[in-house]
Amino acid sequence: MRKKLTLAITGIATALALTACGSSSPSADADATLDPANPVTIKVGASPVPQAQILNYIDENLAKDAGIDLDVVEIDDYVTPNTSLQDGTLDANYFQTEAYLKTETEEKGYKFAHGAGIHVEPMTVFSKTFKDPKDVTEGTTVLLNNDPVNQIRGMRVLEQAGLLQNLADDDSILSVQDDKDKNPLSLQLKDANAEQVVQYYKNDKSIGVAVINGNFIVQAKLNKDEILAQESGENNPNANFLTWRDGEETAAIKKLEELLHSDEVRSYIEETWTDGSVIPAF
Repeated sequence: MRKKLTLAITGIATALALTACGSSSPSADADATLDPANPVTIKVGASPVPQAQILNYIDENLAKDAGIDLDVVEIDDYVTPNTSLQDGTLDANYFQTEAYLKTETEEKGYKFAHGAGIHVEPMTVFSKTFKDPKDVTEGTTVLLNNDPVNQIRGMRVLEQAGLLQNLADDDSILSVQDDKDKNPLSLQLKDANAEQVVQYYKNDKSIGVAVINGNFIVQAKLNKDEILAQESGENNPNANFLTWRDGEETAAIKKLEELLHSDEVRSYIEETWTDGSVIPAF
């Protein structure tokens, strides 16, 4: 049985801590035998696109025979998935990268474990105003993600496109804004929550360039002709993975981790996102 919910960042995630549907609860033994006739339910929080889509594909095509049942909880922000995993509302989540989880763990003390990379959503530079990075004019307003990990990641794509240069690993828009060595075009660097960047780009004509996370690109159905530059998927350390509470890798979670790296899921990703906006990382 599968449910789709959307949790907001306001704390409703805790209030909606529902008992998972299914005929049994996850076993604490990672080596326990799973029974397709008596599937174990796993409640997994995920970004709607592509993570929830991938999980739904597994739930509809692979989970039953594997002895698991996925309860997919769609979450639109980057905070709730971890807070809900921490408080036990979720059994696992699927939305984040190694660098993001490291930062969150250092700030909030999470004790999580995670699996191997599943897919990469390349950071992409969009513009309605310019057709080529070389056309970007001095003083253009550029919008980036405001979380530190994805902000420097986006700035790296701008650097690859020639719009920024000589970046350090700990740079931010504040440190680069007035540095002519790093920001030779005096770009007006601004930031917003990841889920808001695409909306500002679509609706605010003052935004000349925006660096957008791959999952929001797919969700918003942005025009591919507006792409100025895109992060490479080759040897990319920013793959998304399945995360669970440390010490709680149940047999069901172990099986889901296996299915997420199956040939069927690889083929599903390649055949669904033919534009390269989502790339297998295994």
